[in-house]
Amino acid sequence: MAEGSPTPLFTSAQRRVLAAALVLLGGAAAVATVIAGLFLLGWLGGYFAGVLWPLAVAGVLALILRPIVALFEVRLRLSRLAAVTLLFGIFLLGAAGLLVLAVPPVVDQILDFIAYAPTLWTNAQAYFHQHYPQWVALVDRQLANPVVRQVADHLGEELRTMLTHTLPSLKAAGGGLLGLVAFATHLAIVPVYLFFFLLARGGSVEALRPHLPFLKKETQDDALFLLREFVGIVESFFRGQLVIGLIMGVLLATGFSLIGLRFGLLVGLVAGILNIVPYLGTIIGLGVAVPLALLQSDGGWRLVLLVLLVKLVVQLVEGWLLTPKIMGERTGLHPVTIIVAIFFWGTAFHGVLGMLFAIPLTAFVVTAWRLVKHKYFGAAAG
Repeated sequence: MAEGSPTPLFTSAQRRVLAAALVLLGGAAAVATVIAGLFLLGWLGGYFAGVLWPLAVAGVLALILRPIVALFEVRLRLSRLAAVTLLFGIFLLGAAGLLVLAVPPVVDQILDFIAYAPTLWTNAQAYFHQHYPQWVALVDRQLANPVVRQVADHLGEELRTMLTHTLPSLKAAGGGLLGLVAFATHLAIVPVYLFFFLLARGGSVEALRPHLPFLKKETQDDALFLLREFVGIVESFFRGQLVIGLIMGVLLATGFSLIGLRFGLLVGLVAGILNIVPYLGTIIGLGVAVPLALLQSDGGWRLVLLVLLVKLVVQLVEGWLLTPKIMGERTGLHPVTIIVAIFFWGTAFHGVLGMLFAIPLTAFVVTAWRLVKHKYFGAAAG
């Protein structure tokens, strides 16, 4: 070092350590910012859920139905208003036919299932006493133990307390009624939103560029690319999931009814439609169908195997035919990623709205990460 030159404040090793610490601190700050943003979005989503979900439902339906409106415009040479009106008319006729043909047997099965629930519980008790008496005896012996009995009584008391706080009082019942009225109002406004969304000609994402003058052209390109990808993912995902869910519901209802499963029509339709949220229909469908098959009067393990066979066949049809033909590999997410995403976004947005948008949101995050990795980290986006 030359004579008279100032002594550096940090040595070379200290500067390297300080730089590494600053990088770590910046990374931690970025992660904390993302987490705080998710918490804020989740809180806002939960607080304004009553306002947001009708808009979200109408927006998704508009994305799905927009090509049909465009087809009516081109093929039938209709105005936009006439095409949207025609689509609504066809939908009302279809809904009326569904109400006349499909709703009565489904409602009958719902009422029969509610009436059958006590019998199902009695059958379950009788089945376990008959086939697994050693387990029943074991439970009875353990409950005879004062310590175990005290723990069981304590748990029962906690459950009763929880139910006492959960069951609505008269005031809460009024709030529940108001909540039901609010839900019906929000549901009724969805067709109004949908009508105006379909009436508006959806311009391309590129039309948003003039509204982003504060961004550099390269940043505008990235933002419009991500928005285009997100719209495409939402459109293809929900259109595909709705079609696949309806087809699976019909196949499951037909299969369960043919093998003699009680309430097979209801269970199959519900299981298929719930597959709009991946794996939810499978879990709930099998969780209801298997006990029904085992415990109904003419049921048993043979009927359980038939239920599993029907589910397996429908699942193979869905995996080998429906999903490749209808959905393709649009999301490209691993099944474990899908399950984690459903729980993560469902928790973040406090309920079903987050679960419904879990796959599109996750696919969008993956797409955004690939773009960032490719542009800013020099890695190949794959």
